[in-house]
Amino acid sequence: MPQKDPGPSVKDDELYEKLRDEGDSKEKSARIANAAANRGRSAVGAAGGHSHRYEDWTVDELKSRAKELDLTRYSSLNKDELIEKLRDH
Repeated sequence: MPQKDPGPSVKDDELYEKLRDEGDSKEKSARIANAAANRGRSAVGAAGGHSHRYEDWTVDELKSRAKELDLTRYSSLNKDELIEKLRDH
């Protein structure tokens, strides 16, 4: 399957695609890929935090996160749909 070009704002396309394949959102993948390109992958990995997988969150927690991100049309979505929306924002 050919990889999509994430655009000129992403500085490490390979890392970006790896993170997207692992389920990270576009925003998070771009942020990590750009930080890795600027400071080096090992420096970014050493400084990185930890976040629980969306699958481990409750529906209410997912909806709260969607609200924080100013997403719309999420109130009637089920858990899987919410996760997809959060990852694709």
